[in-house]
Amino acid sequence: MGRTRVKICGLTNPADAAMAVQMGADALGFNFFEGSARYISLDAAIEMVSSMPAFVSRVGLFVNPSEADVERVLNAVRFDLLQFHGDESPGFCESFGYPYIKAIKGESSEHILEMAARHTKARALLIDAFGPSGFGGTGETFDWNLIPNMDKQLILAGGLSPDNVADAIRQVQPFAVDVSTGVEVLTDKRSKDTSRMQAFFDAVQAA
Repeated sequence: MGRTRVKICGLTNPADAAMAVQMGADALGFNFFEGSARYISLDAAIEMVSSMPAFVSRVGLFVNPSEADVERVLNAVRFDLLQFHGDESPGFCESFGYPYIKAIKGESSEHILEMAARHTKARALLIDAFGPSGFGGTGETFDWNLIPNMDKQLILAGGLSPDNVADAIRQVQPFAVDVSTGVEVLTDKRSKDTSRMQAFFDAVQAA
């Protein structure tokens, strides 16, 4: 297994984005789902994305958007990848001409395999814990034993933190890990905690 990549998601301000890059993030995720506490405006996204250096992937996250919603963002911000976190069809995900990541509920091995078989053109599958809202970002983990062996690149999400990410990597051996809640300031979902983020990167490297 090679180096585990790290994606920091739910960034809302330039300082946190710059800090994530400085610590070694391979990708940054920007949330355009208005139902999320981490939702950002186009202006905020433009400011953060335009200052990102080369070789750090820019990921735009959507949940059950309309075609117009996605096009509006793509006309203003240049992304490397799109991430679809809702019930989007393969045809919808593929229609924008961008490589995409499909988030899948980590609820059963059968469901994960079924979704993997549908989204054959996804660049990676992101397996996440899904709460009552259905769309991740809960800070809860799920049973990693449910993840079946697949040929597709796997991104592990859902309740990862500095305390459990090393165990997750050793058990699941994902291509990448994705974290948002686990590195946030405990009282503010829109801000990242410098020490928690550093501890997360240290744990990934140690694993």
